[in-house]
Parts: sequence; structure tokens; C-alpha cells
Amino acid sequence: MRHARRRVVRRVTRLAAVGGLLLGGAMVTRAVASEPPATTTAVPHTYSTKAGQTGTDLVARLGSSRTAGTWIGADGKPVVAVTDKQAAAEVREAGARPKLVGHSMDELKSAARTLRSAPRVAGTAWSMDYRTNEVVVQGDSTVSASDWAAMTKVAHGIGGFVRMERTEGSFTPRLNGAQPILSTGGRCSAGFNVTNGQSDFILTAGHCGPTGSTWFADTGGTNQLGKTVTQSFPGNDFSLVQYNNGKAGDGAGVVFIGNGKGVQITGAGDPSIGQRVFRSGSTSGLRDGQVTGVNSTVNYPEGTVTGLIETNVCAEPGDSGGPMFSEGIALGITSGGSGDCTQGGTTFFQPVTKALTALGMRLIVSNPTAATGGASPAPSATSAQGSIAPGAASPGSSAAVQGAQGTPLLSRLTDTRNVGPGLLVLGGSLIALVATRYIRSEQDRRAYQRYYGATWG
Repeated sequence: MRHARRRVVRRVTRLAAVGGLLLGGAMVTRAVASEPPATTTAVPHTYSTKAGQTGTDLVARLGSSRTAGTWIGADGKPVVAVTDKQAAAEVREAGARPKLVGHSMDELKSAARTLRSAPRVAGTAWSMDYRTNEVVVQGDSTVSASDWAAMTKVAHGIGGFVRMERTEGSFTPRLNGAQPILSTGGRCSAGFNVTNGQSDFILTAGHCGPTGSTWFADTGGTNQLGKTVTQSFPGNDFSLVQYNNGKAGDGAGVVFIGNGKGVQITGAGDPSIGQRVFRSGSTSGLRDGQVTGVNSTVNYPEGTVTGLIETNVCAEPGDSGGPMFSEGIALGITSGGSGDCTQGGTTFFQPVTKALTALGMRLIVSNPTAATGGASPAPSATSAQGSIAPGAASPGSSAAVQGAQGTPLLSRLTDTRNVGPGLLVLGGSLIALVATRYIRSEQDRRAYQRYYGATWG
């Protein structure tokens, strides 16, 4: 019986030692593999950023009387609309491609002001199409024939560079988003997490609810997230929901894209026309498309919103407030639009940089130099974001989305900070395994001596 117990103890000890070896090896291997290269920076500097920045810098340097916007060409290179040959030469010398146009940015803006001063017609929208050097006016299916005729008359009075288009569906805020947040007023999206350095907030659409609205993470109303403390709508379309405990928690710099997956957000920027972008919402999931206009104005039934980003990304009711991003850069939050994800449509976004500046907030971002993706100071809200060749962009670096239970055990064990503990576990297990082997060998040797001593003694 005593020998049987010893055998059991030895087997358990060996199994524990082998298990320790495997665990320690996994901890060290995973942690070392997760270590980023020493050259990783806070925000990836890709060709896309350089392209957009080049066009933006040229427009700022040449001025609004000699340029009429910039966009990303089919080859991923920046194109700048210019009004004279000298400006074209400067653009070409800077490495961008010029396009001579007949109307400057000053003229485009003047046309937009004239449209804004005309009697307001719900269901209409307009934006500047830099590629065609026009201001495009859209009217949805709710605009009557007489109202459309009146708008057309105003457009003709401005000049031939104002184009009129009818569109299917109706321009409505996409009330009801990436992770859903719910209140008595409806369902919206958590857009991006932001902070003022003392408390954390959800940046979402302003039309989702007035100041004082209480938001929950579940339909039963048991998991309260927080309350709306600031709202700007119409005019703008953004609001802040302050977390109940003041903290966004783990994974605050990640946006949900479905199936337990997320994208790490590393900064905020402004998109370029032609840039490929991505949007996430709880109704229609992850969708992509291109930026088709900037500085857009939309006349929703609830009021007029200006300074929006226009895209051909589809959206549906339930996607409001959801995040728009590209290459890990936060660009906008879903405002509204027309159409759906079956037939396609137009979706407008509130620029993130404009909202951050107005609110005095900074984005909570994932730190690309840390495997666990903690928060780090956000880049300047005024930084421009360009695009690589249309169709080649990606949402950004992937990340797991944590649930309410917090960080999984495996993630904690394989954290980069566990390299030291992993080595200790590995070393201790090796010692235990060697010791177990030595003790067994010594026991066998003594048993051998006793046996032959009794036989031949």
C-alpha cells in the first residue's frame, strides 16, 4: 500500500512539473511574440497619411482663391484642383497631380452660403464635389415638385456649377449602432470613447437624445451606462454620454465590428474625397465605401446640420452614432442619410475632429506599442488623414472585444508583463522535474541493493 501511494505521489508530481513547463513556455512564447518592434510609433505613418497630408498642405499654402479642394486619385496619389497654371506648377513640383478648374473654393463656398440662405426645404442636402468642381444639391423622395422647382431656381441663379439631383428614399437621422446603447427615446450606437483627463465619455450622435437621457447596455434596463451631459443638434450632430463610474474600462480604444472582433483606434483625422472608409453599426454590421463629399449640409426634418462628411457607405436605422474609421484612424460618427444596405444609399457623418475640438475632449486610443492596447494620448485633432489607392485600405489593426467579465484568464497569463513570471514557472518546473527524476532513480537504486542484498547475502 505504501509503495502504491508513493507511485501516485510521483505521478502527480511529474504531471504538475510537465504542466508547469507547458504553461511557462506558453507565457514566455506568447509574451515575446507579442512584443512590438522597437521602431513602432504611436500612430502608424503609412503612405495613406502622407498622400492626404500633401494635398491638404498644398491647399492651405496656395489659398482658397487659387485652389478648389483636394482628393485621392485612383492611383492613391493626391490630386489638387487649381485655378491657374502657376499653382499647377507648384502642385506638380510638390509631387501631387494638379487639375485646372474654372471655380475656386471661394466660389464653391459662396454658392453653399446662397443655398443656406434660401428658404429651408426638408429632405434636401448639398455638398462640394471637388472632382467635378461643382456643388451638388440632392433632393429625396419627400421633396415636393414645387419645393424642388424653387430650389432649382436658386441653383440656376448661382451658376452652372451647381448640379441638381433627385435621390431615392429620404434623408433621416439613423436613430436606433457599433455596440448598441438604449434609452426610452430609442436605440443608438456607442461611437468612440473620449476623455477630458478626469472622466470618460461615449461620443455619439447628437440626435440620439437630449441632455439628461439615461442610457443602458441591455433591453431590460438593468445595466446602466450613463447619462447624456452635452448635446449639439441640429447645427452639429454629436453628444457626450458620461459613464456612471467615470471610466470606460478595458478595451476603450477598440471599436466593435462583429463576431467578437474589433479594430484598434490609434488617432483621429479628417478624410479625403475618394478615401476608402469603414463604418460599424449594430443593425448592418461592418460596411465600407468611399468619401464622396465634405462640408456637406443636410436638411433633416428635425433641423439642418452642416459640415458633414458625405459617403456612399450604406447604413440603416439602428446605425446612428456608430464609428467611421480607416486604417485605425477615427474619422466620423454616423449621422443619417438615405437608402439601405440592400439597394445602397448615401450616409453622412459628423467629423470626429470637429466634435473633439468643440467639446474640449481627446480620443481614447489603443497604444500600438502595447499588446494589451491601453489608452494613450491621442494625436492632434487637426491632423489630416489621406488614403491609399481606393479599395486597398483596411479598417485597422484587429483586436479582441472584451465582454463584461473582463480580461480572459488566458490573456492575463499571456500578457507581455508575464515574461518574468513565465520564466520563474518554467525554471521551477524544470527543477521539480529533475528532482522527481533523481528521487525516483535513487529509490530504484536502493531497492535494487536491498533486493540483491537479501538474495545473495
